[in-house]
Amino acid sequence: MAEPDAGRILCVDFGSTFTKAVLVDVGSGRVVGATSHRTTIDTDVLDGLDACRSELGVAADVEVLACSSAGGGLRIAVLGNEELVTAEAGRRVALSSGGMVDDVLTIAEGRVTLTSDVILLTGGTDGGNTESLLAGARLIADSPWRGPVVVAGNVEARDEASAILGDVPHVLADNVVPRIGVLAPESARAAIREMFLAHVIGGKALSSRGGFTELVQGPTPDLVLTGVEVLAQVVGDVAVVDVGGATTDVHSVVTLDPEESGLSREVVAVSPVTRTVEGDLGMRWSAPSTAEAAERPDLVEAAVRRQAEPGYLPEDDAEADLDEQLAQAAVGLALRRHAGRSRVVVSPEGRVVERTGKDLREVDLLVCSGGIFRHGRSGVSDRVLAGSVGPDTPGGWQLPARARVVTDQQSVLAAVGLLSKAHPGTASRLARRLSD
Repeated sequence: MAEPDAGRILCVDFGSTFTKAVLVDVGSGRVVGATSHRTTIDTDVLDGLDACRSELGVAADVEVLACSSAGGGLRIAVLGNEELVTAEAGRRVALSSGGMVDDVLTIAEGRVTLTSDVILLTGGTDGGNTESLLAGARLIADSPWRGPVVVAGNVEARDEASAILGDVPHVLADNVVPRIGVLAPESARAAIREMFLAHVIGGKALSSRGGFTELVQGPTPDLVLTGVEVLAQVVGDVAVVDVGGATTDVHSVVTLDPEESGLSREVVAVSPVTRTVEGDLGMRWSAPSTAEAAERPDLVEAAVRRQAEPGYLPEDDAEADLDEQLAQAAVGLALRRHAGRSRVVVSPEGRVVERTGKDLREVDLLVCSGGIFRHGRSGVSDRVLAGSVGPDTPGGWQLPARARVVTDQQSVLAAVGLLSKAHPGTASRLARRLSD
């Protein structure tokens, strides 16, 4: 039991399956206590927080900082002029902003999705074509969509786009592609977080009690990625694989190869900070599609049972083996999709190295996160990562070759992100403790 005082902050992650709470000493950056409780989405999401408070002995006056992916997290649709340019840039920004991109639309398609939480509208470089952004705004205004919109295209067309959108709730951000070969995600990322807090958290009706919306600082993946950025400042290049019930996320912060940052490589520049979300890879809700994607028919029966009972915990070694095999499939596929491949191809210029994805071969630290790692049996990380790390992974995949592997045993990466703005020193010290 912890003895909280004024120098401690409770950092809470309302997850899709579990609500995790970490009590942090502000001065030392030390974890004083940590616990979790199933996310009480069936009653009131704050009931789970109350249970965590009680378990840790946290007084009512201790400051609480929270993030949330409860109720399905943040679903983002990206609308742009060309899928390979502005829509692709928007997709990358959306992923780095803590959302799962459930649709990438082009203006030529003439449709607007109605299932997402937020639309990210892109189009044109600064000083270039204005019509693409305006056409996107007209498409949204003429549709039944009245959810939030983040406008992040040609800055010279923003005001006119805003006028076209009229009473559709929207916020203006800087252009995600201010010029060809440049990706500028920061402003749009902040705007998406603003829309998440203003329109999405309350709209999910997760709590009937006052105070929930005030506690939440942003979507969990966004705060985790911020935590990864702080960790990278402390240890160097880093990657994180987070296995959840519905998705498997990979976050990375790596120093770019000068060749990768050249404009000749891609129209949309590679970013040092990258996040990918695999909505078909997970341990519970997405377990059947994990088995399918991994071509593991032997796991289908177990996967279907887990999808039907998302709160299921293995009761014996045989079931724990099945959980680990599902995790190995999810982690292996997610890391490969994030890292991509390196291969030699013949071009008109001769033999060249063609790369896809984010090169993780030289990352210094690989962090494993998720319940399978925190609550699994001894040696679980070695078994789950088998075939996905080390210098001898086949197939040209750019996977971690010599990374040190640690487990985020107390879910501190979200806490690091939550603390980074108001308590940057505490956040850095907490990140250092994770890497030690």
